[in-house]
Amino acid sequence: MIKKLALSAVLLASSLFASTEVNVYSHRHYDTDKKLFKMFEEKTGIKVNVVKAEASALIERIENEGKNSPADVLITVDAGRLYQAKEKGILQAIESKYLLDNIPEKLRDKDNQWFALTKRARVTVYKIGSGMHKELSTYEDLANPKFKGQIMVRSSNNIYNQSLMAAMIAHHGEEYAVNWAKGVVANMANAPKGNDRYQVKAIANGIGSIAIANTYYIGQMVDNKDLSQAESVKKVKVFFPKFEKGGTHINVSGAGVAKYAPNKENAIKFIEFLASNEAQKLFAQANFEYPVLKGVESSDIVKSWGTFEDDTISINTLGENNKAAVKAFDLAGWK
Repeated sequence: MIKKLALSAVLLASSLFASTEVNVYSHRHYDTDKKLFKMFEEKTGIKVNVVKAEASALIERIENEGKNSPADVLITVDAGRLYQAKEKGILQAIESKYLLDNIPEKLRDKDNQWFALTKRARVTVYKIGSGMHKELSTYEDLANPKFKGQIMVRSSNNIYNQSLMAAMIAHHGEEYAVNWAKGVVANMANAPKGNDRYQVKAIANGIGSIAIANTYYIGQMVDNKDLSQAESVKKVKVFFPKFEKGGTHINVSGAGVAKYAPNKENAIKFIEFLASNEAQKLFAQANFEYPVLKGVESSDIVKSWGTFEDDTISINTLGENNKAAVKAFDLAGWK
């Protein structure tokens, strides 16, 4: 009897002192995420503390904080950054049957250190009435001289372009990728500048004929308070290129548990929630991202663009080839 009472006291004490918070270091900056964090708090009673900064700053901060880091979860965009976080040794492998059962293998780290939460496709955009859709086909074909002076695309410093190049390397090798990049540079309408929305606006306003951009940016331009964005996106259409022996290039936003997470169990619960049906619906409907969970539908705006097949390569490959991609850009003179 005494032993039972003692055990009950221990269990009661552990429950009283159980962690009721999770510390999230996030590169994402969307209102959607704020809503999701509040939903998680209401659902679990676990308070979400958020630190926001650029991905590189967050990775460096966690690395510098070391064993004293309060970080429980790192959220960032692009497989290249998730791979970098793993390489820096700031994440840890976790066990989650839910995540393993529901996140496709090619959309998660092979050692279970990070998991994709959303997908984005990197597509081409053309002006309605230009007839450009008849000319567009593959990513490889963007280096074709027939597009000379027509392509609008951002800098090679951008991680999204680096991952597209990493995919090109995976499909064809480094030498081919360098020559492909040289061809795209020769086809640029302007020297690279601005973000993806800038490229779309340029096409709408007659600067160049083809923009390279991520799909969710295009969705965010619809009904945007910035009228220049809302009006521009009405003038363009989306085309889904594919690799010659693959599909349309996709990337992800994702999350991992920090190596020294003080609230590890809460961190896993938090990531599992972001991969839940209700969270995936919000990612899709409010932020125009593609869900990673099967059975969750995209928003009507995203559906209106049409369908595509994901590229065949693993997202892991994009991180593994990042350094080679940066080198290829330099050799090609892509500023």
